[in-house]
This record gives sequence, structure tokens and C-alpha cells, in this order.
Amino acid sequence: MIRFDRSVVRRAATAALVIALAAGVSACGRKGPLDPPAAASMGPNGQGDLEYDQQGRPLAPKGEKKRLPIDWLLD
Repeated sequence: MIRFDRSVVRRAATAALVIALAAGVSACGRKGPLDPPAAASMGPNGQGDLEYDQQGRPLAPKGEKKRLPIDWLLD
């Protein structure tokens, strides 16, 4: 018969709980479909109202500035 020390069992249970909580929170994020690429907004003739950088890559359009609750950490 195998005997387990209570502290080992308690540590293993705590580790399992932390892993389960981390796995549950790791899937958090924005729910919805993927955003289309910037080139998808071009018209049928290949011209659009996109701005380009110096290498010719399209730049993402300017969006509204949204504040998140965690932004106070970055400020």
C-alpha cells in the first residue's frame, strides 16, 4: 500500500486548481469573427482609400481610442 503525506497531496491539489483556473482564463478575449485584412477594403478596381507606408504596405485605418480597465497600469 502506498502512503501519501498530506502536505504532498495538498500541494498537488493546489497546483491542479491553479492549472485549472489558468486554463479557464486563458481563453478570454474578444468574441466574434476575425477582422478582415486592410487590403480587403479595396474596391473592385484595386483602388481604395488606404494609406501606405514607405515599403508599400497598407496601413490600418485610424480607429477610435478605447480605454480598458487595465490601462491605469500603463499610464
